[in-house]
Amino acid sequence: MSFWEAALLGLIQGLTEFLPVSSSGHLVLGQALLGVKQPGVAFELLTHLGTLLAVLIYFRARILQLIKSVFDSNLTEERRIVVMLVVATLPLVLIGTLFESYLEQFFSNPWVAANMLLATGAVLLTTRLFKDGKREVRTPGAIAMGLAQCLALLPGLSRSGSTIAFGMLAGVSAERAAEFSFLMAIPAILGAVVYKARELSHLDTGLLLPYLVGTAVAFGSGLFAVYAVLAVIRKGKFEYFAYYCFAAGVVGLYLFS
Repeated sequence: MSFWEAALLGLIQGLTEFLPVSSSGHLVLGQALLGVKQPGVAFELLTHLGTLLAVLIYFRARILQLIKSVFDSNLTEERRIVVMLVVATLPLVLIGTLFESYLEQFFSNPWVAANMLLATGAVLLTTRLFKDGKREVRTPGAIAMGLAQCLALLPGLSRSGSTIAFGMLAGVSAERAAEFSFLMAIPAILGAVVYKARELSHLDTGLLLPYLVGTAVAFGSGLFAVYAVLAVIRKGKFEYFAYYCFAAGVVGLYLFS
């Protein structure tokens, strides 16, 4: 893998991890278009660490309060959010563990990714039908968002898009749903990295520098994406991402059908 290929895939990973347009779908299509072989689990893990660092930095004050709440019973609201994050993460742990080997086959199929991008567009477009709720994330919303996160195990189905849309469907305000979706990414990404960390021992040292370039680009673009999504949601324009997903899906079908 060359430096420019690593940087481009890192850019795709970082932007699309938090923009509601599916990082996995774009990576599958991007690799197919570039003729790049699957870069391997090590590259995927490192770029995910880059996007994890981005969300940790953006929400650093919030995360510190959540950690403090585990030891301070006076921080009741923060402690409730921690419980909701656990509730939302459990479905992913169960489904991901049971169906990991089955789902892996789809990550080399750009036709599947293109179709799932169309599905993501449809999910995002439905948010136009929801009145912006006023609720905080509670158990029904956490369960809905947790189930939506499981759908995003398929390449092309956006994790952030699905979780935010399902949260809104459960009556959670769009901004609260987005913030909770980004916080949900922390255990999801961290869990995946820990689960497959042994793969880093197989890293070809000759690829270390390109991989680190990809990771740095994923961090920078991921941080930008967090700011961008929250800004768009505050303006009530979340469904605009649907049109991009439709376009990307149609192009993908045209190229790979």
